[in-house]
Amino acid sequence: MPTAQTEPLQSRLGKRPIDVPKGVNVTMTGERVDVQGPKGKLSYTLPALVSVVREGEQLKVSSTAPGKNAPRLQGLARALVANMVTGTAEGFVRVLELQGTGYRAELKGRVLHLSLGFAKAKLYELPPGVEAEIPKDTKGTVIILTSADKAAVGQAAASIRAYRPPEPYGGKGVRYRGEQVRRKAGKAGKK
Repeated sequence: MPTAQTEPLQSRLGKRPIDVPKGVNVTMTGERVDVQGPKGKLSYTLPALVSVVREGEQLKVSSTAPGKNAPRLQGLARALVANMVTGTAEGFVRVLELQGTGYRAELKGRVLHLSLGFAKAKLYELPPGVEAEIPKDTKGTVIILTSADKAAVGQAAASIRAYRPPEPYGGKGVRYRGEQVRRKAGKAGKK
C-alpha cells in the first residue's frame, strides 16, 4: 500500500541556484520578487506553492507543498526569476531581417513603419520597456529589438514577424536572424 507523501518534491532544474551579478538588487516582499539592475526594473509574483530565499550572492527557489504541481511551478518560477536577473543585468536582444524587394522599416518616435509589399505601410507601436534600433548601414532591412524583459522582446519580435512571415517559394518576408526557411521548388521544379 503506497504511503502519502509529506515531504515537498523538488524539481531537478528548479532547485539549481541563480547567481546574482554585481549591480543587480533583488528584494523579496511576501510572494513578490523585485529585481533592479542597470538595464531596468522587473517584478514577478510567485505562485503560492513556491518560495525564494537569498543565500549570499545566490537565489534558491524551492517548492513548499507536497504533490506534483509544486515542482512544476518551482521550475517555472526559477526560469522566470533567472530571466529577470539576466535581463536587468545584460538585457535581451532580438534581431529581425526584412528580405524582399522594397521591404524597409523606419522608426518614427515609438512607432515602426514597415513597408512589406502591402498597399499601406504597417504600423507597430513598441510596447513599454522595448527599444528598437535600425542601423543606418542596413538601409532599413534590419530591426534590432532590446529589452530587459525576455517575454516582451520576444512577443514584439513575433508580432512584427506575423505581418509578413517568410514564404517558402521566394523567401521574402520578415525573419529572425539566423532562421532557416525551408524552400520549395514551385511550378518550375516539376520540369
